[in-house]
Amino acid sequence: MNRRHCSLSLAALVLAALNTRAALAQSTTAHAAQPVRILVVGDSLSAEYGLKRGSGWVALLEQKLRTEKITASVVNASISGDTTSGGRARLSALLVQHRPTLVVIELGGNDALRGLPLTMTQDNLSAMAQAVQKAGARVLLLGMQVPPNYGRDYADRFAQLFVEVARANQAAVLPFFLKGIADAPDSLKWFQADRIHPLEAAHPLILANVWPVLKKELR
Repeated sequence: MNRRHCSLSLAALVLAALNTRAALAQSTTAHAAQPVRILVVGDSLSAEYGLKRGSGWVALLEQKLRTEKITASVVNASISGDTTSGGRARLSALLVQHRPTLVVIELGGNDALRGLPLTMTQDNLSAMAQAVQKAGARVLLLGMQVPPNYGRDYADRFAQLFVEVARANQAAVLPFFLKGIADAPDSLKWFQADRIHPLEAAHPLILANVWPVLKKELR
């Protein structure tokens, strides 16, 4: 091969390498530019029960994202009265429909109110976390606690199951969704007359609990 052919071959190799690098950079940039899609699967605590529309913590999350200049969309698929069994049953369709990048699961409180077995709640949450991850999305579990009148053993095991599910599935978790609200000395001032559902004034505090954990998952 003469010198001219060698020079042409070398130039072709350099050009091919540059084109490959440019293509990879373009692909990475396009991937990074894809907006985050957040799906919230919860119960009445996330469905604005007893509140005016747009005042619950999920709506406040949308405002927070805009304030932080984070490109993201939020779908609130929460249903008042829902249990982990109900959430598990409808999750597959939600994943196909919305193709989320992050799924926030806020379920379990109604399981406790109905006295459902803790093993059932834990199994359902684990199955949901695994389904989300299989769909290529991240998981954030929002944990709950129950009052002491449920019995100390039950209350402790219920609170711990959220942490255990998160640990087993390498998911993010907020151990107590209503921290500083339900466990405050003056907790009744934060709740509606039923003493179950937080007032509108409590929802900024709820978002303040959720945001630091959720923000870490927006990567």
